[in-house]
Amino acid sequence: MNLWSGWVHRTLFATALAFVTTAPVLAATDDIKATNFLLDNGMEVVVIPDRRAPIVTHMVWYKIGSADEPPGKSGIAHFFEHLMFKATTNHAAGAFDRAVSAIGGSNNAFTSYDYTAFYETVVPQALEQMMDFEADRMRNLILTDDVIATERDVILEERRSRIDSNPQAVLGEEVDATLWQNQPYRIPVIGWMQEMEKLNRADAKAFYDKYYTPNNAVLVVAGDVEPQVVKALAEKTYGKVARGPDLPPRIRPVEPEQNTRRTVTLADARVSVPNFSTQWVVPSYHTAKPGEAEALDLLAEILGGGSRSRLYQQLVVKQGIAAEAGAFFQGTMLDATNFTVYGAPRGDAKLADVQAAVEAEVARIAKDGVTSGELEKAKDRFVRSMIFARDKQDSMANIYGATLATGGNVRDVEEWPGRIRKVTADQVKAVAARYLASDHSTTGYLLPKEN
Repeated sequence: MNLWSGWVHRTLFATALAFVTTAPVLAATDDIKATNFLLDNGMEVVVIPDRRAPIVTHMVWYKIGSADEPPGKSGIAHFFEHLMFKATTNHAAGAFDRAVSAIGGSNNAFTSYDYTAFYETVVPQALEQMMDFEADRMRNLILTDDVIATERDVILEERRSRIDSNPQAVLGEEVDATLWQNQPYRIPVIGWMQEMEKLNRADAKAFYDKYYTPNNAVLVVAGDVEPQVVKALAEKTYGKVARGPDLPPRIRPVEPEQNTRRTVTLADARVSVPNFSTQWVVPSYHTAKPGEAEALDLLAEILGGGSRSRLYQQLVVKQGIAAEAGAFFQGTMLDATNFTVYGAPRGDAKLADVQAAVEAEVARIAKDGVTSGELEKAKDRFVRSMIFARDKQDSMANIYGATLATGGNVRDVEEWPGRIRKVTADQVKAVAARYLASDHSTTGYLLPKEN
């Protein structure tokens, strides 16, 4: 998938992206049924039993992401993700990592626009120890000026190596800043360099005290566990952490009506094959009217979701003009989101020809709709994806965590396949006609630099 707006997610937060940037793909079944409850301090807990292997995935999701950052403090959410791995009053720096490694487990973290998550995959016997570590760093970090300065240098270098040195990533930031006129999704998750350089201890401490509290967190445990055991352990560990002040609703600037077609172009000597991406602002699962987000998901699948999609079959297989062509709907977002089509030429074909062919397919669906046959096949592919999601407990944990961190609930995940099944061809045509109009889109071009 050649998606510029998702580039930061794929590089900084690739572990999560595979599971949380599309709609949930897990259904409740007789053998996998989530249990959820609240601790007295307001922390929500979701338990997803999966006893096929003696391992467990333990995740803590904080309802704070880059889109919640104070003006002028871009990158503080991602910066604080790094700081969470430093020393606490109870553990030296690196102790958590060493404990996970000693038992053959794995751990990491990621930041997105709407949430920050920390996770470990370990044997079930180590679950209480992981909870102890996570509960400890929720409130007991030691943030000194030296710690801040050292880790700030780390994220600055991360930006230089992953963004500034990659022309596609640079263009991706510019496309996002053009697509979003008012919404904070226009600001990079990693932050703008000139603001990252000024992040300090006071910024970090204020961010920590405000957002890293149990009542702003969701605990997701998936694997070889019993819900009642998880509840007892959660009460023993996280339950001891004091509830923080109630946070106001996550109300962000509203995106104005878009009525222009905008383009962003970057020519770079490091580019050998040109490509393009066109994006539209569309509703997410959290903001859409009933059925709209599901229709957008199926539209993306039919239009450009894989080798059976219209774009792939027409441009790659039949016409042979594209090396790649597809579509993508990033449905799991707190606010409005984006729908993207993209393509790159093959051989002697021209980028303009690829773009014209992609736009023709979009317009054809908006005008003529989709057939009942291709809609049913798209639904079948989505339902089959539930089986694959069940094969990885970390995917289940990610699905539930991302949904709950962006305004959804357990029922939304469990009922999602049924809602997909109810989408009609008329609904798919309607969302294409309503949202994918060329006169209010944003297109980015990445081109070779001519001598």
